[in-house]
Amino acid sequence: MAELVPVADHVARILDTIEPLGVYGQSLLDAAGLPIAEDVVAPMPLPPFDNSAMDGYAVVFHDVADAAEDHHVHLPVVGEIGAGQAKLTAMSPGTAVKIMTGAPMPSGADAVVPYEWTDRGVAQVQIHQPPKLGQHIRRAGDDVEKGEVLVSEGTVLGPRQIGLLAAAGRAEVQARPRPRVVVMSTGSELRDPGQPLSRDSIFDANSFMLAAAVRAAGGIPFRVGSVPDDRAGFTEALHDQLVRADLVVTSGGVSEGDYDVVKEALRDTGTMWFGKVAMQPGKPQGFGVVGDDEVPIFTLPGNPVSAYVSFQVFVLPALRKLQGHRPHERPTRTARLTHGFTSPDGRAQFVRADYDSSVVTPVGGHGSHLIGDLASSNALIVVPEDVTSLKPGDSVQVLLLDEAY
Repeated sequence: MAELVPVADHVARILDTIEPLGVYGQSLLDAAGLPIAEDVVAPMPLPPFDNSAMDGYAVVFHDVADAAEDHHVHLPVVGEIGAGQAKLTAMSPGTAVKIMTGAPMPSGADAVVPYEWTDRGVAQVQIHQPPKLGQHIRRAGDDVEKGEVLVSEGTVLGPRQIGLLAAAGRAEVQARPRPRVVVMSTGSELRDPGQPLSRDSIFDANSFMLAAAVRAAGGIPFRVGSVPDDRAGFTEALHDQLVRADLVVTSGGVSEGDYDVVKEALRDTGTMWFGKVAMQPGKPQGFGVVGDDEVPIFTLPGNPVSAYVSFQVFVLPALRKLQGHRPHERPTRTARLTHGFTSPDGRAQFVRADYDSSVVTPVGGHGSHLIGDLASSNALIVVPEDVTSLKPGDSVQVLLLDEAY
């Protein structure tokens, strides 16, 4: 009997093979959700110029310092400055300039009086409340100084970082692309949802589930659909897809049956490893590279739970490394177990579970076909190879399946 490979060893094999995708310039929106591959330095201050924080009047502070409810200050209004319409660039003491929020401050002004503190006059304004010196002015560089690092290499670009980069005038950034992932299911019994079923056929859940998992991981999935249990047909379908693949994921056809065409088709390529990993579910695994471009390929087991758990444990770290994300592997959380259960000796077990506020409850049975229980789960309890039983209240490690990291 072939020796079982520890989960950590198989993960290491995969990550040693995978190389991050090349870096190139991408538009800001295309780069959203990706780690940036450069430090971006502010080419100018933010704000780039002194501007008004209020709709009101730009004034010289000393002209209005003694304004009060019983002592209005009267000033002639000599112009108006709107945002993006700055024709007036300077003003003299003893005058006021109507100014809109975001408009550049005219030279000579050192405060803004909000509309609410005035009679909103057009030719002349009456001011009944004084601002403080410099009040309601956004100074150039108040937010970001020129030369300051806006975003550091490795930062995942979310909406806030995208907004900052746009504010600094960056139209594109250096980042790795989203990996293109071909997803294939094997099995003559498989039918696409919406097609009629015969008495010996089932709907293809795996390719939809795995394609959705690829998308959730930041990749671009290309779902091929099901391939019959035919070696030549599988080989042709695979090689047709390699031209658009940075990575390939198949499900089914890697066990010990008479119709395990994936193993049969790829066994002799010299670049593939097929074996048994010390885990439940997901023991039969395959990994290697195929084609002239040596595209990494994961051959996962066909049962839905086995395929999904295998994706989380093996494929997800590879997708993250391709994109430059760190850490590669999903981190575990500590939780308290509500119900006890047993686990096989010598194999790590990944138990479907419901996690809530550091408490975790096993969900359903152990069958690797129980996709209903899988859909009801939001976590996997990770039981080490040398642990054979757990009791209520025990501390366990869990993988949170819907948590971004």
